[in-house]
This record gives sequence, structure tokens and C-alpha cells, in this order.
Amino acid sequence: MKTLTKSSLRKTATASLPKWKLRLYVADNTSKSVAAFRNLKQLCEAHLAGRYQIEVIDLLKNPQLAQGDQILAVPAVVRKLPAPIRKIIGTLADTERVLVGLDLQPNEANAFDPRQSL
Repeated sequence: MKTLTKSSLRKTATASLPKWKLRLYVADNTSKSVAAFRNLKQLCEAHLAGRYQIEVIDLLKNPQLAQGDQILAVPAVVRKLPAPIRKIIGTLADTERVLVGLDLQPNEANAFDPRQSL
């Protein structure tokens, strides 16, 4: 019988956590667009390390892509996965608002406690 270590339990739990797919809609390389990307990247690294994908869509280059997610203002982030879809507009500087808006629990990636599974 194989003995599971805390490390292997954590890897198993992390592997089963959902992958987050986020779309960031911007308009060119403006200061607000750059700030939104930086803030989103920092938030993802802090709470979803290794479990997220950010797709940046410049609406000046591809304006037709705004219709699919019904984007009316930029910068805007759309959570495609996990379902349901959620949207937030702005530079994403207010971390608490972004966590609530994306329905992301603080430190969700590190929330697994192997002692609770035994």
C-alpha cells in the first residue's frame, strides 16, 4: 500500500482545482490598459499561481471580438472559466472588488489543507 505524503496530497489537490481562463479587453497600449494587465497578473500570481491563462485582446486591432463578450468599455476582464462568465471593468486596482467580482476566494490556490482530507 502506497503512503501519501503531504506533498503528494497537495499536488493531487492542486491538479484537481479548476483552470481559470481570463480575457482582458484593452484599447491599445494606454496607461489604463497596462495597469489593468499588471494588476490582473499580480492578482492571478497571488491567488491562482499555475492555474490561469490570460488572453489580451486589443479592440483597436480586433473590434469585432467585443461583440461576443458584450464589451462596452475597456479595460475589461471576462472570466470565461470556470463558469459562470463574470465581467469587471476598470484598471482592477481595487483587489477586494476584483476578488468579489471574479468570485475568487483570497488565496484559493493555497486553501487546501491535507489534514482535512485524512
